[in-house]
Amino acid sequence: MNQALGKWLLAIGALFALSLPLAGRAQEPASADRQALIQAAQKEGSLVWYTSLAQKDSSKLIQDFEQKYGIKVTSWRSGDDNVLQRILSEAKGRAHKADVAQIQIQNMEALSREKLLERLDLPALNDLVPGAVPPHKEWAVAQITLFALAYNTNLLDSKELPKSYQDLANPKWKGKIGVEGTDYDWFDVVAQSLGGEAGLELFRQIKQRNDASVRTGHSLLANLVVAGEVPLALNVYQYKAVQLKRSGAPLDWAILEPALAFATGAGVLRNAPHPNAARLFYEYLLEDGQKVMGTLDNIPSNTKVPSELPRDNIRFIDVNHALDNRDRLEKQFDDIFVRG
Repeated sequence: MNQALGKWLLAIGALFALSLPLAGRAQEPASADRQALIQAAQKEGSLVWYTSLAQKDSSKLIQDFEQKYGIKVTSWRSGDDNVLQRILSEAKGRAHKADVAQIQIQNMEALSREKLLERLDLPALNDLVPGAVPPHKEWAVAQITLFALAYNTNLLDSKELPKSYQDLANPKWKGKIGVEGTDYDWFDVVAQSLGGEAGLELFRQIKQRNDASVRTGHSLLANLVVAGEVPLALNVYQYKAVQLKRSGAPLDWAILEPALAFATGAGVLRNAPHPNAARLFYEYLLEDGQKVMGTLDNIPSNTKVPSELPRDNIRFIDVNHALDNRDRLEKQFDDIFVRG
């Protein structure tokens, strides 16, 4: 073969290769990379997950993951702030025990600020609902439930329900309203959506005219609605309302705008003792784990997973605003609902 012919054949071969579908050419290396990750994770054999998810929910995720990959998951569960403080304390003492964290997104952002999370630009991030991934990509939303208006169906008719927060100033709601007492960030977003100071003034009027029973614990508040002690609760977790209604309890729910999400985020700790197992579990939480989350009456954050609950126009809390203004927002909430 002469040199000119050889160059021509090489050129034709290169053009043919470029004409192949990109997905087809990338498929084998991507598949090989994932298989290598699974093998490395299985070699590590286990991981540790710190989470605020309810144990009955986290156990289903663990069971599904362990069955898929044969990797043992040990979980430690507590409240969101307790999980955050434990990770910070262990990091300060250089006792890195957790591989993956999953807590409310404000606290995940606090971990990011402390440089304790690993940036992972996973393909699954592109499939999540808008707003579920911060620009630094060190965590992503893995659980979504909306703040819902819950009411006792033996005491109230759906036709009577308020259509807006302004309706709650009506004297007919006197002595009937309940509020969960730690949701300062929910309160701030709602007040801002109602005009900032005008929203705060509206809630002052609601409290002064009609009062509001303040209770700590979203499940407690929902159960008080069922018992009839609180006929109308403003900020129950949607998944809890769905489950109680399904069980036959005299409770139903609705969403008042804005449709604000309570969300937990997941992320891999930068000094994870089992980095490969941690990455695999993180991917699982954002992909196959979202199918499990859907069966637990949460809204899947992965848009490839069908949802029986609405997920259009979901609004997430501004994590940086919530962190930077926490003391002020907590005081603002308490001044109106607790001391007002």
